[in-house]
Amino acid sequence: MLVLAFDTATAAITVALYEWMPGEGAVPRGVAEAVDRRRHTELLTPSIAGVMADAGAAAGDLSAIAVGVGPGPYTGLRVGLVTARSMGEALSIPVHGFCTLDIIAWATGRVEPFAVATDARRNEVYWARYDSCSARATGPAVGPPSDVLDAASPALPVVGEGAALYPDVFGDSPHEPLLPTAGALADLAVARLAGMKGPELLPPEPLYLRRPDAKAPGPRKRVTRA
Repeated sequence: MLVLAFDTATAAITVALYEWMPGEGAVPRGVAEAVDRRRHTELLTPSIAGVMADAGAAAGDLSAIAVGVGPGPYTGLRVGLVTARSMGEALSIPVHGFCTLDIIAWATGRVEPFAVATDARRNEVYWARYDSCSARATGPAVGPPSDVLDAASPALPVVGEGAALYPDVFGDSPHEPLLPTAGALADLAVARLAGMKGPELLPPEPLYLRRPDAKAPGPRKRVTRA
């Protein structure tokens, strides 16, 4: 089973190719990572082509595609989802979505409660709380950083770029991993497709949590002559 994974829901444009090998588990075949908030469109397709070429794999070898569905900004998130759906349709293979916060959580390997927070701009974060790296407890949600912590868990560890941006709320302690990686996404996808427990498989639809900033123009105002 060969799985192509990518996520564009944050500043990271990340692509990975993993294979499920009986007796070995998820084996990486190629990875490409970049961080650029403005070049998701320019970087994603070449990154996919490079990872496939480096692994000596053809598109027809793929068994499935895994894609991060956010939450995240509208423009970047759309790039990954449109690419994933287009490839899935062209190749007639399944496309599975994963919450981007779950991808970061999975990468931590934590077995104790913690939270994940990513940058939502406007002085807000996208966040979710977890009982472990494979079990989300609440969320995802969007709101001010103070929403992540409550009276019952004022010292809850928080990872992710959103946590690092607000040290006055979350402290100066390390908050890694800051961004999602396709390696973690591919590993998670292969584990779930192999029947292991973990976050739920989602349809490849965007998880925005709030409306995009851009709005369609309204009807023109009528001008009356005096």
